[in-house]
Amino acid sequence: MSQQVKDAVFEALTSKSSKLADPDISETARRHEADSFLRHVASLSATKIADGLIDPKLVLSWLLTTLGAPAALLGLLVPIRESGALFPQMFTAGALRRLKRRKWAWAGGSLVQGLAAMAMGAAAVTLTGTAAGWSILAALTVLALARSVCSVTYKDVLGKTIAKSRRGTVTGTASSIGAGAVLAYGSLLTFAGDNRFNLVAGGLMLASVLWLFAATAFATLKEDASETAPAADPIRSLTDDFKLLARDAQLRRFILVRALLTSTALAPPFMVALGTQAETARGMFGGLGLLVVASASAGLLSSYVWGRLADRSSRKVLILTGLSGALALFGTLGLNAAGLLSASAGLPAMIFILMISYQGVRLGRSTHLVDMASAETRAAYTALSNTIIGTVLILGGGFSLVAAAWGVSAVIAILGVMSAVAALFAVGLKEVQAA
Repeated sequence: MSQQVKDAVFEALTSKSSKLADPDISETARRHEADSFLRHVASLSATKIADGLIDPKLVLSWLLTTLGAPAALLGLLVPIRESGALFPQMFTAGALRRLKRRKWAWAGGSLVQGLAAMAMGAAAVTLTGTAAGWSILAALTVLALARSVCSVTYKDVLGKTIAKSRRGTVTGTASSIGAGAVLAYGSLLTFAGDNRFNLVAGGLMLASVLWLFAATAFATLKEDASETAPAADPIRSLTDDFKLLARDAQLRRFILVRALLTSTALAPPFMVALGTQAETARGMFGGLGLLVVASASAGLLSSYVWGRLADRSSRKVLILTGLSGALALFGTLGLNAAGLLSASAGLPAMIFILMISYQGVRLGRSTHLVDMASAETRAAYTALSNTIIGTVLILGGGFSLVAAAWGVSAVIAILGVMSAVAALFAVGLKEVQAA
């Protein structure tokens, strides 16, 4: 692609002049900004599509169930994926930020994610039962740890290579491309019939290729060297942060609400397992494709609305997400009891409602945290909240034991209660946007 074409695409996507009155990036970064913008979009789009192709909440849950893996392993998918990408950041952030050029860490993390996705695909086509389940979980663990490296370093690289007024356009463009591609993938799965398994296995391999492509594209960014500083002791910093809990009742309540709302992230694998049981018992539409479409559509349709509402009242967003999450979870149990979960619109409708709730949780809790904290406490509140929630997600793996002992329906009921209780506690949060 010629430089003129790159500049034209850059101008069209940003709707701004390539000259800024007060750019916050270096002269070198300004000269290469159009090229960097497109490389960011390409890399991030590839990873977002890959994320959709291996979605642990839906795709991997369906895959493990289809391969005959024990039901107890399903409950480990989301805790491994979410906590593995979150919890290690406390220990790795300092070391990674001592790197002068952090693009290499992001590219390395993307490379490892690609290899992990390849291992999942290989396990899917060569193994069954418990062996397949544990192999895919092991690969997902590696993928999550590599993702944590990317998470720590991406914003640093973005800030050095793209001017402030254009950074949201990078992620927004990539998100739109990713959502569109995942919708198309879901549509293919819907009509795949007996070829659904092959399409899922092929999707894992395609995800691998996309992560490898992203690593290559990102490594070619023109990134200035960063100034480095000695890393703080993560344990001492965390100990200091925990003292905030004793002083701030609203912080304690917020973290409790956020912990209870992890139910919206933990529930989908169990819903998929219940739906698969209904399919086996009554004959289902084979709806993995519709589940993927429902999930992607929920993100596209609700994110903007939740964002606008969160700017007015993040407290109300957290209340509504708790209530809608409970509606989806108890609705799933009700449809299953009535024999309607296997209907074409049964489980996809419940997944759609739950994923709308999940998107609201993500936007509501991030907006509430930023607005409730001061400039001096924001970093500490974020680190403390992420560490606690990472721990909660690890403990969420215990729902696998509940599923093994009392069944999937019991887990869904507990998660539904958690969502409802979260809404009750959220009522006591302050209207931080009005402060």
